[in-house]
Amino acid sequence: MRSYDFDLITIGAGSGGVRASRLAGGWGKRVAVVEKSRVGGTCVMRGCVPKKLLIYGAQFGEALEDAPGYGWTVDGARLDWAALIEAKNRELDRLEGVYGGILRRNNVQLIDGKAVLADAHTVEVAGQHFTAEKILIACGGWPTVPNIPGIEYAITSNEALDLGELPSRVIIVGGGYIAVEFAGIFRAAGSAVTLVIRGSEVLRGFDEDVRIFLGSQMVKRDITVRREAVVRGLVKTNEGIVATLSDGDAMTADAVMFATGRSPNTRGIGLEEAGVELALNGAVIVDEWSRTSVPNIFAVGDCTDRINLTPVAIAEGQAFAETNFNGNPTCLAYENIPSAVFSAPPVGVVGLTETQALLRGPIDVYLTRFRPMRHTISGRDESTLMKLVVCADTDRVLGCHMVGADAPEIIQGLAIALQCGATKAQFNATIGIHPTAAEEFVTMREKRPD
Repeated sequence: MRSYDFDLITIGAGSGGVRASRLAGGWGKRVAVVEKSRVGGTCVMRGCVPKKLLIYGAQFGEALEDAPGYGWTVDGARLDWAALIEAKNRELDRLEGVYGGILRRNNVQLIDGKAVLADAHTVEVAGQHFTAEKILIACGGWPTVPNIPGIEYAITSNEALDLGELPSRVIIVGGGYIAVEFAGIFRAAGSAVTLVIRGSEVLRGFDEDVRIFLGSQMVKRDITVRREAVVRGLVKTNEGIVATLSDGDAMTADAVMFATGRSPNTRGIGLEEAGVELALNGAVIVDEWSRTSVPNIFAVGDCTDRINLTPVAIAEGQAFAETNFNGNPTCLAYENIPSAVFSAPPVGVVGLTETQALLRGPIDVYLTRFRPMRHTISGRDESTLMKLVVCADTDRVLGCHMVGADAPEIIQGLAIALQCGATKAQFNATIGIHPTAAEEFVTMREKRPD
């Protein structure tokens, strides 16, 4: 029997890779993680965490705008963007130390550098070769930008998180969750923001009512939305960066950010050479056990392009470790996974959209829009949307959708209800907490007319 240096080598120290590695190491396996950048991966270093910290920081500006309605006078308040970025970076440094400590405490060796597969059992890092019985690919994703003239003047979400100064004018290209989240950050921080989207509404793939409603709320926050438009080129001038649109219009900004998609970060690490089958977009093709076309090589997280959410990557990493190193075969169920968009206002969803549910059979839809109690006094022109999609035959709730303050926090609780198969009658029988926005989910009684 062949002897290996490790039982497991993981390529990538993001959320999924760290979870799988530290579990295997904690169970006494010989484990190494290879990482060419910072421990923590996309979520901790270039995504969810730093973005949410900037969202928190920017939201103070909105609170100050609302304060006079409640009798507060706030004079001289201003945002020191550089100080916010510095505070964010300190927290990322702390978290990187936490992740590194987790690996060390579970006897996982961290190898710095870029990993390249030399064969199905061998990983090369800076000229050194390490062998393992199993290899886990957890290399995440990376922003993609179009090949247009002047694209070198654009930034992506990676650079947007580290801007030394707050740009006065920002153009954001894209209508997905990253685009709308950064639109909210920059606008609340004081920038003039224009969002350029290829389609007619933001958030393709979300429920149609959610898409339309969020777009209208963003416009109310003075975010300009250019619909059915494409940026054809960028030119840098003394006045700023000029973006030319497909209809011939030109706009000038201090920063142009492309948030037009992310791709699996799988190129150049020897996957195909080792026999691992990839999709056209570079995603690692896996089965329900996260196994690739090579029996001893597995993959989890964004590099598989299944559901690109941090908690999903963590769950996939745990299922892999349980199956392969703990004698507990585990597959992840991909239904009723809740998700959030930390836009302004935020979005929270779980379950099926109305369109998806209709493909399964007849449904009932419950929908409400209302002005949050907070803004009856603050004066802010903002509304909340809540929506339930229900199977007409079984009364089971198939989808919950919300746009408004605290939507992600509220939807997390409703996700448990959907996981348990809750019916609309059980929602109706639940007493609400008053006064809250969340109580609307248990008080909606009128079906939306067909």
